[in-house]
Amino acid sequence: MAGYRKLSRTSDQRKALLRNQVTALLYRGKIVTTEAKAKEVRRIAEGLIAMAVREKDNTETVTVTVKVPQKDKDGRRVKNVVDGKKVTVFDEVSKEIKKDLPSRLHARRQMLKVLVPVTEVPKEAAGKKKNTKKVDMPAKLFDELAPKYASRNGGYTRIVKLGQRRGDGAMTVLLELV
Repeated sequence: MAGYRKLSRTSDQRKALLRNQVTALLYRGKIVTTEAKAKEVRRIAEGLIAMAVREKDNTETVTVTVKVPQKDKDGRRVKNVVDGKKVTVFDEVSKEIKKDLPSRLHARRQMLKVLVPVTEVPKEAAGKKKNTKKVDMPAKLFDELAPKYASRNGGYTRIVKLGQRRGDGAMTVLLELV
């Protein structure tokens, strides 16, 4: 007996389908799909959310000193002439950054193996490359979903049956985050 559903697809097609649907579920919060696909997507998504909940607080804050170029009132870099050459003037600024501990870094890389890159396009610039931004899905899992589900012990998704699809009679379901 197999440990997973084959979904009438070759392994590379099945993996791509599941990766896309898991990413869509975690990004949007709900998807409509067939019952068999939903049950497979649920397995993967719940594992990712459980990993995020487990590793959500595994960071340390580190103070680093950074050289930042000075800017004038127009936002351009300030330059001084030294030995006949123009050299940018830098200020030293100390910043506190959050650094992943090794276990959280490993979890982030495991998530990136499953999740596909998401590009967010604003509605007013639809179809244009300008103002698009990439969404960091592991960061969304750690920062938004993990605190939301920290008190739950599993059961992060819900499957609601919608009825049969018109074309082939397949049972369609709504898979959503609880």
